[in-house]
Amino acid sequence: MLAAYVAYDSAVTLIQRKQPDRSFIGIVLAIVSLIVMPLLASAKRKAAANLNSAALQADSRQTSLCAYLSAILVGGLALNATVGWWWADPVAALLMVPIIANEGKEAIKGKACPDCH
Repeated sequence: MLAAYVAYDSAVTLIQRKQPDRSFIGIVLAIVSLIVMPLLASAKRKAAANLNSAALQADSRQTSLCAYLSAILVGGLALNATVGWWWADPVAALLMVPIIANEGKEAIKGKACPDCH
């Protein structure tokens, strides 16, 4: 559902050529996320190995995915704010759609890890 909304909103924004607002606070938060998420993912992987926890290992992969999404977000926001490419923000959102859709699909499948029972 989230992927469909993001795809729809991005497409409408592109079709209507609506320039998104520039958010320097948003850029700063996205950059902080881009820095913190890989560090957090690494710490979770180490803890998962020490604890032999498949659940924490899976959580570390989710945190890494958040870093990828943050990188896409920073790119779109920065290009809009610095170069004035209004379309970069909705295009960045469209780049996120397959990732969001895949995560939603996996969540609906309810794949359980062997150590999560």
